[in-house]
Amino acid sequence: MLVVWLYGVMSVGAVSRSAYQIATEFDRAPLPYTLSALAAVVYVFITYTLVRGGETARKAALVCCAAELVGVLAVGTWSLLDPGAFPDSTVWSRYGYGYVFIPVLLPVTGILWLRKAATRPSPA
Repeated sequence: MLVVWLYGVMSVGAVSRSAYQIATEFDRAPLPYTLSALAAVVYVFITYTLVRGGETARKAALVCCAAELVGVLAVGTWSLLDPGAFPDSTVWSRYGYGYVFIPVLLPVTGILWLRKAATRPSPA
């Protein structure tokens, strides 16, 4: 339940932050703000699949968590190597530093939890 709750919180945070940044200052940093919007979409989709439940949703969430982890690691590394490309923080820049590193820890936790859920027998 905690993983679902954290994804819900990250969804709200990422959607609001990216919507505000895109609406008010998109010309300042279009790439980072677009990446924040992409992160928001990923968080919303994962939250939806976790709440929906079922094997198909679990598999979709697992794939999205893996993609999320790749995105966090790629954007995090890029933002450290080329800080000029990220004049403002995004959800995934610096591995989620502005979000207490939850963006880099959450997909790992989600993947572990979803894999464990696959090994649990379904109730009869």
